[in-house]
Amino acid sequence: MIYEIVYSRVKFFFAVFFLLGLHAFVQAQQITYETVYVDYDSAIEFKNLKLIPIRPKQGMGGSRTGIISLSKALEKGLATVSERGTASTENVHYLRIQNHSDKTIYVASGEIISGGRQDRMVTRDSLLTPDGRDQYISVMCVEEGRWSDKEKKFGYGTFANPALRKVLDVDKNQVLIWQEISRQLGENNIKNKSLGYLSRYSDKKRMPLQDEYFRFFQDKFRKMDSTVIGFVCMSGDKVIGSDIFADRDLFYSMLDPLLKGYCDQAFFRGQPVTITNDEVKKYMDKLLTDERTQQIFLKDNGKIFRQNGEVIHINSF
Repeated sequence: MIYEIVYSRVKFFFAVFFLLGLHAFVQAQQITYETVYVDYDSAIEFKNLKLIPIRPKQGMGGSRTGIISLSKALEKGLATVSERGTASTENVHYLRIQNHSDKTIYVASGEIISGGRQDRMVTRDSLLTPDGRDQYISVMCVEEGRWSDKEKKFGYGTFANPALRKVLDVDKNQVLIWQEISRQLGENNIKNKSLGYLSRYSDKKRMPLQDEYFRFFQDKFRKMDSTVIGFVCMSGDKVIGSDIFADRDLFYSMLDPLLKGYCDQAFFRGQPVTITNDEVKKYMDKLLTDERTQQIFLKDNGKIFRQNGEVIHINSF
């Protein structure tokens, strides 16, 4: 009798530990070919830009109602951005954000926040908890010629294009970011006194042509089923970048600014797409084959953001 009781308890605890381990495994799912696939048959192409959707396999890509994007939080008035102080030497590399919602706000590297004393670009992915306290994000200047005495109202800008995001992620150097912005403005003959990156979107002659790119892809995604969690982008003979998320709702809430960044690069610097699916697959194999291969590839070609061991966002270039 005692033996049966002990045996039953052992089986019970084994079952509990097994389920806990299984739960931890599920919670720590990674973004690889084991959980996602590249849908080459659903590719979208317009002029100098081609996008191939990335979809989840069964058990991946579910909704996380507790996380929202920075763009949506600002749009809905769920967050407030302000300067940390008035001295540029002490405060240019940080912004204060108050999360007024009951959700966690996801802030991604490469997102641009306009206004304040100068426009800034977020330098690393982070999650802002809904605790009502002041929280700070690391940023760099993308408007070299302005530091205003008077603080303008902050708003959401967009995602930087892949070329600028690459300089940010690889070098993390303010001077090199300014140089890249100056180079892009110069090669496209964009005049702007403050040397602001966002001036790329203010040229009245070019705006309709830029918007043509964005509206085309936005419309295609609206008509597509909602299982997409990312995409890989090509222009000319190369892959210019990819963004993949573990959550379809988070992906769609970030889709518009992401598209604007990729469309910006294709419009100003792109070429007609000549890269083949086989060449794209070789690139994606380095990114998605397994975790070890992925980590090696992203060390020099992108970044990965995790929460409690689970991948939330992958960006490659």
